[in-house]
Amino acid sequence: MELFDWLTKWFQSYCDGDWEHSYGITIETLDNPGWWVKIYLWGTDLENKDFAKVTIDDGDDDWISCKVENYFFEGFGDLGKLKEIITIFKNWVEA
Repeated sequence: MELFDWLTKWFQSYCDGDWEHSYGITIETLDNPGWWVKIYLWGTDLENKDFAKVTIDDGDDDWISCKVENYFFEGFGDLGKLKEIITIFKNWVEA
C-alpha cells in the first residue's frame, strides 16, 4: 500500500483547485489482459524531464512498456505489472 500512498501524495501535491479538473491519473485494465497507467504531466515538474523508455517482452505473461510522450507518462504491462509500472514512475520522479 505504501506505493499507492506515495502516488496519492504525488497527485495531491499538484491539486491546486484548478490542475486536477483537467489533469490527473488514469489506471485501466487491458483486454489482453493487463494494465494501462496514464499520468498527465502538464503543469508538473516533470513535463520536460527526459525519460528513458522501458520495454521488456518475455511473452504474453511477462511484459511491460513505459514511455513519456506528449506530456503523458504511459505504462502498460501484464497483470502482474501494476506495481512495477508505478515503481518505474516513482523512481523517475525521484531521480
